[in-house]
Amino acid sequence: MNISFEGKRVLVTGAGQGVGRGIAVELWRAGANIVAISKTRSHLESLQSEYPSIDIVDVDISDWEKTREVIDSLGHFDALVNNAAVAICEPFLTCSPNDFDRMFDVNVKAVLNISQVVAKKMIDNKTQGAIVNISSQASKAALKDHAIYSASKAALDSLTRVMALELGAYGIRVNAVNPTVIMTAMAKVGWSDPVKSSEMISKIPLGRFGEVSEVVNAVLFLLSDKSSMINGVQLPIDGGFLAT
Repeated sequence: MNISFEGKRVLVTGAGQGVGRGIAVELWRAGANIVAISKTRSHLESLQSEYPSIDIVDVDISDWEKTREVIDSLGHFDALVNNAAVAICEPFLTCSPNDFDRMFDVNVKAVLNISQVVAKKMIDNKTQGAIVNISSQASKAALKDHAIYSASKAALDSLTRVMALELGAYGIRVNAVNPTVIMTAMAKVGWSDPVKSSEMISKIPLGRFGEVSEVVNAVLFLLSDKSSMINGVQLPIDGGFLAT
């Protein structure tokens, strides 16, 4: 399937590494003008060293006012990918308020904040844009030691549906993708041990974890005109995990 984003301006958060970096690069290859956001400057500089025409912005998106100021200064976008997230895994009985605030500030509140600014400019410019939020299978299934993370991603799914409802009137589509474990460089460190990974893989009918490209392809489809009647969905990219 040939998808072009020629001349489109796209904002990608959490674009310094992993899935976010993959999304930014493939959108760039499809002709988009990319603004990549990350908290970590060194990750962004690494990205820009390989793809000099990608614009980079470092900001801690948990800071509501600073983020709002920065996003507003970047101008108008045709599409947005809310990928940045924090995952702190701990047992339910020892969850802390600090970890709760950190995950909800980034995984939910920052998505609300950034999307408000971007969507308002889409409306002002009469742009029938698209927004994709990167959620997780953890929003749909109980995973051990994921109480707060799961709750934050469930909140993101609900936010996605309401955004789709309210922004649809302006021709702006909003969807989410809900991946299983994706084998980024960081995930390979934690999940390459067969003893640790075997239990999770046993619950996935396809018998493996996902690859970055498999999330990227779904996101590009949902951002494109190829999905022009898809709005408000949470698309599992999980090899059938949620079907069992």
